[in-house]
Amino acid sequence: MSEEPGDLVAQRRQKVVDLREDGVDPYRYLFRPTHTATAIHAEHGDTEVIEDSGEVCVAGRMMTRRLHGKTAFAHLRDASGDIQIYVRRDNVGDDVYADFKRLFDLGDIVGVTGTIFRTRTGELTVEVQTVTMVTKALQTLPEKWHGLTDVETRYRQRYVDLIANPEVRETFRKRTRIMQAMRDYLNGREFLEVETPILQPLYGGASARPFTTHHNTLDRTLYLRVSDELYLKRLVVGGLERVYEFCKDFRNEGMDRSHNPEFTLMEVYQAYADYETMMDLVEGLVADAAMAVNGTTQAPFQDETLEFAPPWRRVSMAASIEEATGVDVMALDADGLRDVLTARGVEIEDHTTSWGLLVAELFDTAVESTLIQPTIIYDYPIETSPLAKKKRNDDRFVERFEPFVMGMEVGNAYTELNDPDDQRARFEEQSALREAGDEEAQVLDEDFVCALEYGMPPTGGLGVGIDRIVMLLTDSPNIRDVILFPQMRT
Repeated sequence: MSEEPGDLVAQRRQKVVDLREDGVDPYRYLFRPTHTATAIHAEHGDTEVIEDSGEVCVAGRMMTRRLHGKTAFAHLRDASGDIQIYVRRDNVGDDVYADFKRLFDLGDIVGVTGTIFRTRTGELTVEVQTVTMVTKALQTLPEKWHGLTDVETRYRQRYVDLIANPEVRETFRKRTRIMQAMRDYLNGREFLEVETPILQPLYGGASARPFTTHHNTLDRTLYLRVSDELYLKRLVVGGLERVYEFCKDFRNEGMDRSHNPEFTLMEVYQAYADYETMMDLVEGLVADAAMAVNGTTQAPFQDETLEFAPPWRRVSMAASIEEATGVDVMALDADGLRDVLTARGVEIEDHTTSWGLLVAELFDTAVESTLIQPTIIYDYPIETSPLAKKKRNDDRFVERFEPFVMGMEVGNAYTELNDPDDQRARFEEQSALREAGDEEAQVLDEDFVCALEYGMPPTGGLGVGIDRIVMLLTDSPNIRDVILFPQMRT
C-alpha cells in the first residue's frame, strides 16, 4: 500500500523533531560553500587521476541517493549543476552516517566537505568528510524525482519546476543574458536607461484596455501602464535624446500562447532619427542578443531554423497582402475590402469601418501567420497609428513598422509624430472610435500635447516584446515558458 503525501510530510516533520533533539538545526542560518558543481567539473574535468584536490565545500539539493550498507552515493544540485558525493561511515562516523540514512531525504539541502576523486565509472565525486543538514524539505520532490512534467503544475509552482527541470533554469538564465546583451548594445550607442511611472493618471502609448486601481490618499483613479511611450517622448522633449527602458506593462486582455496580461517591453527613442533608423536598430539589437545567448545569429524554434542576421526581409503592408492573397488593397475602397473580408469568413466589428482599419484586419487574418523568418512589415494605415507621422508621399499611411517572426509581432516602431496639432487631431479621432465602441482606442493626453508644443525633434521610436524574443531564442513555444510567474486561471 503506497503512502499518501500527507503521511510523507508527517514523517519528515518528525525528522525535524528528531534532528533538533540531536542538537541539529534543520534550518541553518548560514552555510558557506567554497565551490560550485560546475567549478569542480571545470577544474578537474580533464584529469584522469586526481591525486590531491584539496578540500572543497559544496552545498545543494539532494536529488538522488543510493545506500549500500556502510556507504552511500548521492547527487547534490546547486545553481550551476549537479555533483556526486560519496558518504562512507568510516569517514563521517557511525552516528552521522546513521543520521544521514535515517533523517536525510531527497529534496533536502545538504552541505558537505571533502576531497575530489573519480569513481571507477569515471564520475567526478566528492568523498565526504563532513555532512551537514542545511535545510530540511517537508514536501517530496515530484514525479519520483525524475522531473516535473504536468504543465499546469509547472507554471503554478515554478519553484518546483526550477528544482526538477534544469532546462527551465537555463531558459531563465538565457533570458537574463538576452536582456543584458540588449542593454550592452544600447549603452554602447550612448543610450541612457531610464525609469518612468507604472501608475499613471492617464494610460496611453498603445491601443489596449488598462487595469484600473485607486489611490486612497489622492482619492483618484490610476491606471497600470499599457506602455511607457508617452513618458519617454517627454524625456526626448526635455533633451534626453537617446533613452530606453525595460518596463513591465499591463493590458487587460486575453491570454494565449503569446499573450500574458503582465509582460516586459523594451522601448527605445532616438532623436534625429526615423523609422528606417529603427529598422536597422532592431535588426542589430536582436541579432546581437542571439549571438550573446546562442553563439550564432541562428536559432532553432520548433521545426524551423530562424536566421536573425541583418538584413531582414522588408515589405510594405499593402504588398504583403497582395503577395499572400492576390488582393490589391490600393485598388479597393472600404466596401470592397469589407466584401473581401466577408468572403474570407472574417467577422468585422462594428467600429471597424474605415478603409485603413479594414486593410489592417485583412493583414491580421491573412498575412500575419505566414511570416516565419524575421520580416519587417512597414507603412501602416493612418487609422491604426495615432502616434506616428504620416508617410512622406502618401498620407493614407504612417511611417510605422512591426517586425514579425513565427507569425508573431515582436515589436512596433514609428517615425514619431511631433506636430502637436496633428497629434491632438489624432487623439480626437481616437475619442470618436471610443464613442463608437472601441474600448482599446487611446485617450487624449493634454499634458503630452503640451510637451509636443515645446518642440520634440524628429524622433524614431521602437518597442520590443522581450518575452516573445526570449521565446524565439530559447525554443519556447508558450509565453508562460519564459515568464517565471505567469497569470493562471483559477
